Amino acid sequence: MDAERIKRDTVVIAVGNQKGGVGKTTNAIHLASALAERGRLALIIDLDMTSGATKALRAPTDGWISSFELLTGSEAAEDTIITDAEPEVPLPPNVHLIPSSRKLAELDMFLAQNPWVVQQDLLIEPIRALRGRYDYIFLDTPPQKTKTTVPALKAADFVILSAMPDHLAVSALGEALQDIATAQQYANAKLMLLGVVVCALPRPKTRLSRQLVSYVERTCIDPSGRTLKFATEISRSVVVQEAQRLGKTILQYQPTHLVAGEYRELAMEVESRLSGIRTGEASASVPAQEASNG
Repeated sequence: MDAERIKRDTVVIAVGNQKGGVGKTTNAIHLASALAERGRLALIIDLDMTSGATKALRAPTDGWISSFELLTGSEAAEDTIITDAEPEVPLPPNVHLIPSSRKLAELDMFLAQNPWVVQQDLLIEPIRALRGRYDYIFLDTPPQKTKTTVPALKAADFVILSAMPDHLAVSALGEALQDIATAQQYANAKLMLLGVVVCALPRPKTRLSRQLVSYVERTCIDPSGRTLKFATEISRSVVVQEAQRLGKTILQYQPTHLVAGEYRELAMEVESRLSGIRTGEASASVPAQEASNG
């Protein structure tokens, strides 16, 4: 049997923050790749009009079926996928991609011309069609609240947030937590905050980075009071940008690098946390109280 056709217990994870430049796309790509190294089959859906994940993986942003066709239903979900067997797009092994394109800018027009289409439901059917095909589906969301952010939160099982030592990023993290709480209340009661990845940390840590870590630890907690910050922290390194310029992940470019090891540890922690949730040994939720910037 084709390995891709094995029935899989799919986990859909939206990766985001309300601010750009906080490592969201980098985390989505590298977490998917690290899980793929563990034998999982992962799909990244680029929902950002800037095509960050698409460009980082050296996939085309024009001339190919994209996440616009996925969202609008003009193409079957399966037909929008670029697999790791595509010779023109050298994706990491066991990582597939639905690329973004500039056509996402036309989503407003599509919704205006199709008043019976409910914006927040745009991903419901496509994700349903893809469940069972992948172990993990990562929804790489835009940094702002756009026409694709809300559908992602409605279709996802979990959210992973990215944060880095930056005052605006900390403020945006609070907004993202509130968005998750709103989605839980009005659109997707099963949505859970799986955790927060703190990345681009200088070594040794600066005062600002220590403040960020402390803020995340005390603000992002589950109902039992345990922090949802992942214990694994991603160090700041230029090697990530070097790898991206070559269209590679750091796992491919320098597999023995410290940061490559950190992403492998993060992948193990994600799977451990998911296992705990499935067995009832752990729970995850956005804090009941509105996050503050303090």
